[in-house]
Amino acid sequence: METYECIICGYIYNPAVGDPDGGIAPGTKFEDIPDSWVCPVCGAGKDSFEKR
Repeated sequence: METYECIICGYIYNPAVGDPDGGIAPGTKFEDIPDSWVCPVCGAGKDSFEKR
């Protein structure tokens, strides 16, 4: 699975790990995350992430 990086703070979203604290289960593709999800580090929107 591809990872995505927040261009604001550098946080890496790894689909294998997900974001359990943000309600995103491990194995969730970035495309399947709700648009309301935000970076758990800086609060940036999903549109602030780039594929790595």
